[in-house]
Amino acid sequence: MRFKYRYARHLSHWAIILASLLTVTLTGCSDRDPQQEDLHPEIYEVSEVYKTGQTVVVRALEVDTAKQHLWVGTSTGVNQVDYKTGHLVNSYTRENGLANEYVFAINVDSKGRKWFGTNAGGVSVLQDGQFKTYFPMHGLADYWVYSFVEQEDGRMWVGTWAGVNLIDPVTDQFETYVEEVINEWVYGMDIDSKQHVWFGTEGGVSRYDGKSWIHWTHKDGMGAANSGMKPVSSNTGLGTRNRHDLGVLSGGQATYNPNYVFALTVDSRDDSVWVGTWGGGVSHFNGTSWQNYTVSDGLSGNIVYAVYQARDGAMWFGTNGGISRFDGKNWQRLSLRQHDVGSDVYAITETDDGVIWAGTRGAVSKLKPIASEQDK
Repeated sequence: MRFKYRYARHLSHWAIILASLLTVTLTGCSDRDPQQEDLHPEIYEVSEVYKTGQTVVVRALEVDTAKQHLWVGTSTGVNQVDYKTGHLVNSYTRENGLANEYVFAINVDSKGRKWFGTNAGGVSVLQDGQFKTYFPMHGLADYWVYSFVEQEDGRMWVGTWAGVNLIDPVTDQFETYVEEVINEWVYGMDIDSKQHVWFGTEGGVSRYDGKSWIHWTHKDGMGAANSGMKPVSSNTGLGTRNRHDLGVLSGGQATYNPNYVFALTVDSRDDSVWVGTWGGGVSHFNGTSWQNYTVSDGLSGNIVYAVYQARDGAMWFGTNGGISRFDGKNWQRLSLRQHDVGSDVYAITETDDGVIWAGTRGAVSKLKPIASEQDK
């Protein structure tokens, strides 16, 4: 399988490496417990790695199942890929109407519109080949946009570095919440079966039920203790309006900032909540209490950038040490280092053929279930 390349100025085209089909046993995760063994057989393998360029970071992945397209948000623009054939359908930059090339979030809504959250460029919405952009002058809370989630009535929640918006795309009416959220720097968002909205921020987790707000922090049990004595990071905008980078290292060492939530996903089976923290591993909230998972349990890294639930119910985590899959009992760890791409996994999604896609610095990787002997 190869991409048919189309070039767009400012956007690195995709070059493909047909990786050897091998079962991946993980080693060398940046903060992995060396005493922890992989006791369970691997059931996924890296089948292909699509290179985007060494300096290009893949921050967002979203599937349009109706058209069988994978949307890839990078630091240099957006790629639209036919995930069945591997062909590059289109590329988008500012020359095509995108507000900013650095894309942190993508959502394909119930009407088929594509929403792009950018770094300092606001929100761009693609519909019928035309872009419409929202800036603060239109009511958007901030130019820095990091997440989307759609309410069942079609309104779109937008997470920014200055609170959250609820946008009606039909009327262009904006509602803005800043003081209500535990911290205005918002990253992960999701909605449970009761249409309660959950927010992961730089200062903890908030939930809004349409009337009232409730919050949780590390003091409530979210985020594991700093057992490895990692340096405590102060890299946050908490209590300030200072822009800051998303670097997680200090002197080359992973750091610890457990109230800082990079990702949040509501479990479709029971409305429990999975949270990816900065250095505190993965936290699971059952509605009453938090349970934390770290490298000592089987997680690939304690800094968790992405949380995704696959169709089979298994949870996938993108970390600073690779990818982890947890089915409720068993863990599998996968590393991409042998494929010469970054070990930090920022985005995960699944296509309707059961393939998992992972975004890192320099590549998008394709993970497929390992065929059993009966299937071969």
